[in-house]
Amino acid sequence: MLAITSRDVLIVVDMQYDFLPGGSLAVAGGDEIVPLINTLAKRFTNVIFTQDWHPADHISFASQHPGKNPFDLIELTYGPQVLWPDHCVWNTRGAELSADLDIPHGQLIIRKGYNRQIDSYSGFQEADRETQTGLAGYLNERDVDKLYVVGLATDFCVGWTAIDAAAGGFDVAVIEDATRAIDNAGSLANAWAEMQTAGVSRLQSKDILAS
Repeated sequence: MLAITSRDVLIVVDMQYDFLPGGSLAVAGGDEIVPLINTLAKRFTNVIFTQDWHPADHISFASQHPGKNPFDLIELTYGPQVLWPDHCVWNTRGAELSADLDIPHGQLIIRKGYNRQIDSYSGFQEADRETQTGLAGYLNERDVDKLYVVGLATDFCVGWTAIDAAAGGFDVAVIEDATRAIDNAGSLANAWAEMQTAGVSRLQSKDILAS
């Protein structure tokens, strides 16, 4: 069993209304993991949130590309881009973190995707793979040990955050049953394969809560 220390960090990814049932880009069962995330968070001294935060005319929205539909793939200057329904537009309810999260000791919210011209799945860097969010610098200054990632969605923002954390030299694990996936065209299996290759550990909540 794993013993969580005061230097470990829980990263709660994109638990926002647009990704929950009833939202514009709802992840099936996304609301089911909120109580588990709350329970896990009680084991951690350090908790960080990421928050998708888009302008209304963001380049990743299918509505900005005439003739295109959500989940179509286009090429942008930084590479392939999945087009999404409008979601997590700043200052809308859909962009808000769920009020059912009970984590008052959370220390930091990293907003991502606010640059109109670049999408951003990862909590560490945007999709151009150059623009940094500052999260790595924050964590390095805090001199933390292991990172544990939960939230939405496993095959996009959770996976990219975990992979970038590993690339940045952090010891990182995804708590699988505290995530949910979109799983579009095999994206979930691909994400787990990429995480494994990157050195990301795959855990269950019982590995922590039973300790």
